[in-house]
Amino acid sequence: MRRKLLPHAVAELAAATGDGATDPEARASAAARVDAVLDWLETHNYLSQERFVESRVHARSARFGNLRIRQELKQHQVALGADAAQALKDSELARARAVRERKFPMWPADAAERARQARFLAGRGFSPDVISRALRGASRPRDPDEDDGG
Repeated sequence: MRRKLLPHAVAELAAATGDGATDPEARASAAARVDAVLDWLETHNYLSQERFVESRVHARSARFGNLRIRQELKQHQVALGADAAQALKDSELARARAVRERKFPMWPADAAERARQARFLAGRGFSPDVISRALRGASRPRDPDEDDGG
């Protein structure tokens, strides 16, 4: 949030002083103002890292794996709580299967298709172990049209 607000505060300060350019002292003053506003917002519970993490996990968990979610949170300089991390870990296989089924309604017929589906899931941030388990043929429902060989 600070990174997004700071350029606006500097621009506002430059417009108020009328010089267009700001010296390091003015930038420090703008940064102090932004920090004060952010502190006030956190103090009055308008900003909360826990709510941000919860919101981001909720928004991303249906489409992405744990690796991708953790990477996004790291970009925002926040960490995943232990309970949320465990919940994500517990649901990752089911989420990977659901994501795969939405994109690929048919099970992979050959190694090339299996690799394609695995790359897709890897790009979505699922771990190699989860990808392997999600693509395992034994976990798929039996097709009634298949001949059971007997």
